[in-house]
Amino acid sequence: MERLEVWFSGRVQGVGFRFRTRRLAARFPITGFVRNLADGRVEMKAEGDRQALEQFLDALNRTMKNYIHAQEVDWGPAAEEFSSFEIRR
Repeated sequence: MERLEVWFSGRVQGVGFRFRTRRLAARFPITGFVRNLADGRVEMKAEGDRQALEQFLDALNRTMKNYIHAQEVDWGPAAEEFSSFEIRR
């Protein structure tokens, strides 16, 4: 199990980014959350096996390519603290 943390920049708030991310996450065996940040970015943390996380991130990048201008990605060991994938406020 691994943990994927991504901070998305661009036009990522007010365009349904979090809802699309959650809906897309439901197609993969992953857990975690997505939330808006005060600085205009969106933060996502997800846990699962690396292949599922990579496929999820690729699908999200394809789906939201017109909104994402940059992203910061960090990989690490899973903390196994999530039971589902949710939108946080």
